[in-house]
Amino acid sequence: MTTPYYLSGTLAPVPDETDAHDLPVTGALPPELAGRYFRNGPNPRPGENPGHWFAGHGMIHGIRLNEGRAEWYRNRWIRTKKFTDNAPFLGDQGLDLAAVTANTHVIRHGERILALVENGLPYEVTPELATVGPCDFGGRLTTAMTAHPKQDPVTGELHFFGYGFFPPFVTYHRVSAGGELVESREIEVAESTMMHDFAVTEHYLIWLDLPVVFDLERGAMPYAWRESYGARIGVTPRAGGPTRWFEIDPCYVFHVGNAWEDAEGRIVLNAARYAGQSFGTLWDRISGAQDPAGQAATMFDSVLHRWTLDPATGKVVDESLDDRPVEFPTFNDGLLGRTSRYLYMVSDQAVVKYDQRSGACLTHPTGGHTGEAVFAPAPGAEGEDDGWLLSVVTSGDASRLLVLDASDLSEVASVRLPRRVPAGFHGSWFEDQTAP
Repeated sequence: MTTPYYLSGTLAPVPDETDAHDLPVTGALPPELAGRYFRNGPNPRPGENPGHWFAGHGMIHGIRLNEGRAEWYRNRWIRTKKFTDNAPFLGDQGLDLAAVTANTHVIRHGERILALVENGLPYEVTPELATVGPCDFGGRLTTAMTAHPKQDPVTGELHFFGYGFFPPFVTYHRVSAGGELVESREIEVAESTMMHDFAVTEHYLIWLDLPVVFDLERGAMPYAWRESYGARIGVTPRAGGPTRWFEIDPCYVFHVGNAWEDAEGRIVLNAARYAGQSFGTLWDRISGAQDPAGQAATMFDSVLHRWTLDPATGKVVDESLDDRPVEFPTFNDGLLGRTSRYLYMVSDQAVVKYDQRSGACLTHPTGGHTGEAVFAPAPGAEGEDDGWLLSVVTSGDASRLLVLDASDLSEVASVRLPRRVPAGFHGSWFEDQTAP
């Protein structure tokens, strides 16, 4: 019997949890790089077949950097109700939003570190990766929470949404800088669609209502491409008011880059865009429907794309910015929702840097499967790209934490990890706030 694609190769899970200290470093870690890099992703337990790449239990891989040393590595499963009790997500009592995998992202907001998955509640974890438990913001969060919330760098507020199988299909939420959920409102859409990400500008919330719709026949991940649903981008004033929808050509977007309002008041949105056929090929692959031996070396087939929306005229300018396969866009989060120049993405065994002002592009070959490149700003940074990029690179059975200079993509250091890290989803750099 052929092992499913999502349990083989770079996606194959590791069987246990481990700790290691004083990791070997090639090059020189900047002493200012003091904090923790956490990366989340699916990792079924030995013998489990979750039926889809997205459905495995969440596992966070953590590396502690301090004073030019890689002090430790550890990996931990997130002890959700699904992991500890095998609790069903949909049971006789309805949805259990705590019976989830928490396998997609990990962020810090205020005093909390939260492991996220888009179909349920976030789970709080400690800086040492112990699971604290589900977080519903004092009982105020009654929907799922996206794995891609946006923290406004000016107000400190956390903006997010939840989507679900039943009405209301999309609900927007806002959490104060202090961690209190202070606003929730419905965003009206026609059906339950897989709305994985969204964007925030200084004055607007940007929604992606795209033709991947709820389909119970799809099993572990019950969504499927239905082109007849159409595709549109919604613009909602952050201060409140109706959503304005802009029709676009059918496509799918897992991940957006930054978005902002330009000098003419137009909204600029960059994202990794899949055409319908490209999405279908990927979805079959990570659902286990295809033989992994027949797959191309590149998992993703999305390209960098831009939509410019003009609220004054209702027009959309739709343009492809590059034709190479790229995914996992990141940028300097200190400019979230404001005009930014640089965007970082990953391609087949490479980190790519786009200069969105000049159109120039830099590439750093990594020699292995390359995970999302997370931007870590240098203390006291003056330039937008003054900092480093952190990415887990895996080649064969070996993984390393690659540290690049974000300004020119030159390699600064590489930390050899004690084990292979499976290809996963998203991570964050948490610089030290207090003494460790």
